[in-house]
Amino acid sequence: MARAIIIAGTQSGSGKTTVTLGLMAALARTGLTVQPFKCGPDFIDPSLHKLVTGKTSRNLDMWMAGEDFTRHTFIHHSSNADIAVIEGVMGMYDGGDSSSAALAEQLDVPVVLVLDVRSAAESAAAVLKGFETLNPEVKLRGVILNRIASPRHLQLVSDAIQKHCKAEILGYLPRNVAFNIPERHLGLHMGEEAPIASEAISELAETITEKVNLDRLLEIAQAPERHAAEHAAESTSLKIRLAVAQDKAFCFYYQDNLDLLRQAGADLVFFSPLADTSLPENIDGIYFGGGYPELYAEQLSANKEMLAAVKDWADSDGHIYGECGGFMYLTEGIVDHDGQFHPMSSLFPVQARMQKRRASLGYREIRLKEDGLFGTAGTVLRGHEFHYSSIDEMESSIKKIYAVNNGNEEGYCYKNVLGGYMHLHFGFSPNAVTAMINNMQNSGKT
Repeated sequence: MARAIIIAGTQSGSGKTTVTLGLMAALARTGLTVQPFKCGPDFIDPSLHKLVTGKTSRNLDMWMAGEDFTRHTFIHHSSNADIAVIEGVMGMYDGGDSSSAALAEQLDVPVVLVLDVRSAAESAAAVLKGFETLNPEVKLRGVILNRIASPRHLQLVSDAIQKHCKAEILGYLPRNVAFNIPERHLGLHMGEEAPIASEAISELAETITEKVNLDRLLEIAQAPERHAAEHAAESTSLKIRLAVAQDKAFCFYYQDNLDLLRQAGADLVFFSPLADTSLPENIDGIYFGGGYPELYAEQLSANKEMLAAVKDWADSDGHIYGECGGFMYLTEGIVDHDGQFHPMSSLFPVQARMQKRRASLGYREIRLKEDGLFGTAGTVLRGHEFHYSSIDEMESSIKKIYAVNNGNEEGYCYKNVLGGYMHLHFGFSPNAVTAMINNMQNSGKT
C-alpha cells in the first residue's frame, strides 16, 4: 500500500490546485511514482494531474460512486505507486459525504491544508485551529502557507501557528509565484490542451522543492492503516463494440466508467465528431460524453457527414447514450454565446441555448421510471450536473424516464437514444453497465 496524502484547502481559491500540481511535479522529479487522485466529481483537475505526472488520475467521490467503489479505486490504483496525492475539493469540510475531510477519515489518509494568508498574519492561526478542532478524527498533520508576502509576514504567521496549533508548517509559496492556469466558463482548461507551459511547471516544481520540506511531507504521508479487500470485476459473456466520442469537444469521461465498460465486455472504439466523417465500423452503440461542444459548435455543425451518420444510426434503431455536452449534440442545434445557431443531429426537438450564468450545478440521484438502457424500472443511479446551457420544454412525444431527486424529470428517449444533462458515475450502480451492454448486444443493430 502506497503512502498517501490529501491536499485540502480552507476554501475554493485557496491555491490547492497550484500547490497540488507543484507537489506532484516536484515529487515526480525526484524519481518517485506519483499516483494522482481528485476528491469530488471534477473532470478538469484530473487532466491537469496527468499533465504533470504522466499518470491517469481517478475521481474519489463517496456519494456519487459509493464508499466501497471509492475505497477499491483508491487501493487498486495506488498499489504500485510510491505515493498517492489526492487533491481535495472546495474547502476541506465542504461537500458533506463528498468532502475532503470525509474522504480523509474514511481512507485513513493524513491531510495537508493549504492556508491562504494573503490578508492575514497572526489570525491565520485561528483559522487553522478551527480546522484542527472541528473534527478531531481527521488527521490534519501539516499546513502549507500560500501567498506569503515577505520574511516578516512568514515569521508572524509561523510564530502564531507554532504557538496555538498542532499542525506542522511544511513550507510556503510566496505571493509572487507566476503560475496561472487559463479559465473558461466550466473552470480551468483541460490538461490535454496543454494550458500550462512545461517551463512554468518546472518553475513551480523548483519553487516547491525549495520552499516545502518534501522529506517531511513523505514522512507524514504514511500508508493507511485500514485496508480493504480487492475485488475483481464479475466475469461476463457479453461483448459489444462501443463507439466513444472523444476529442476537444467531447472530453468529459470518468476513467472508471470506461474501465467498467471494458470489464463488462465493451470494446471501446474512439472517434472524433470534429474530424471524422463516418462512424466506426461494426459498432453496437455510441457514447457521447460531456465537454465543450459550444466552443466547437461551428466545426461540429460543418461536419454534416458525421451529423447525418449519427441521425441515420438513431433512425435505424441504433443505441446512443449522450450526457450533457453529448446531449447538446443530439438536439436540433446549439445557440452560442453570440446568439448564433449551429445545427446539430436533430434527434431531440429542442435547441441548447448557452447562458451567461450557470444553469445548474449539483449532485443528482435518479430513479428509472420504466425499463431503459440502464436497467429495469426502479434502478437508482447517481451523478453530477454542471452546465451553462438550457433547453426549452421538451415535446410531450419524447419520454422522460428519469425521476430526479430535485423534483425534475429528465432522461429523454427517442427510439433507442437516451440523453440528458446528468454526468453519471457507474461505480454506484455497476449493474447499469451490464444492462447497457446487454441492451446494445441484443438490439439486433449492427
